[in-house]
Amino acid sequence: MNDAQGAPARETAVYTHGHHESVLRSHRWRTAQNSAAYLIGELRPGMSVLDVGCGPGTITADLAELVAPGRVVAVDAAGDVVEQARAYAAKRGVDGIEFGVADVHALDFPDDTFDVVHAHQVLQHVGDPVRALREMRRVCRPGGVVAVRDADYAAMTWYPAQPGLDEWLDLYRRVARSNGGEPDAGRRLKAWAREAGFEDVRCSADTWCFAAPEDVAWWSELWADRTTASGYAGIAVAGGHATAELLEAAAAAWRAWGADPDAWFSVLNGEILARV
Repeated sequence: MNDAQGAPARETAVYTHGHHESVLRSHRWRTAQNSAAYLIGELRPGMSVLDVGCGPGTITADLAELVAPGRVVAVDAAGDVVEQARAYAAKRGVDGIEFGVADVHALDFPDDTFDVVHAHQVLQHVGDPVRALREMRRVCRPGGVVAVRDADYAAMTWYPAQPGLDEWLDLYRRVARSNGGEPDAGRRLKAWAREAGFEDVRCSADTWCFAAPEDVAWWSELWADRTTASGYAGIAVAGGHATAELLEAAAAAWRAWGADPDAWFSVLNGEILARV
C-alpha cells in the first residue's frame, strides 16, 4: 500500500507483546480516564475521532461516549482484536463505532477526515513512527489534534530492588528493538512530531502507579504470564535473546517483587497533543 506521496510504506514492526490473554488483560484495564486524560478536555459532542491501534476497545468506547453523537472509527492491525473491540462495544451498548483493520503507516481515509486522531501505546511498536504521525496528520482536519501517548520503558521504576526485574527490562528493550520498535518512545514523541511536520506540539507526561496490594498482585502476575506465555516469549527465544529458563527466572522475579508488602511500580507515559 502507498502513502499520500506514492512511496511504498515501510513494513510495520512486529508487535512484541502479541495478543495473549495476559496482554489483553492489561489492555482491557485501560480507560479514557486512566490512559487518555490529557485528551479529554479537547473533546466535544459531535466531533469525529479516529482511534488508531484500538486494541479491545475500552478506550474507544469511552471516547465514543464523550463525543456522541459524533463519528468514531476504531482500527487495529490485528483483525481478531478488532472483533473483540466490536463485541465489547456491543456488550456495553455503545453504538455508532465503525471498526476496521488498518496499518497506521498507510491509513485508508481521505485527507482532512477527522477532528481528532488518537493513538495509545502504538508508536513504540511501529516500523516508522514519523511516517505514522504524518499519516495521522494527513487524515486530521486543519485545527484538529493528533493525540499520542506512549510508555517509556527505560523510565519505569520500582521498589524494592529486584535484580531479576533489571534483567527483565534489559531483555525486553533488546527484544523490542530487534522487532523494529522503540520501547523508550515516550521521551521521543515531541521530536517525532516535529520531524513529521507539526509546529504546535503540547507535551505532557503521566504515570500509571501500582502500589495497592490488589494492583501489585494484578500487575506482577500479568507480567509474569506475559514473560513466559505471550508472543514476546516466543520472539525472545526464537531470536536468540533468551532461553526458556531465563524467562522463567524473570517471571519468578516478577512474582517475588509482587509478594513484597512494600512493592511499588511506576510507568512513565509521554503524551503529545499536536495541532494540525
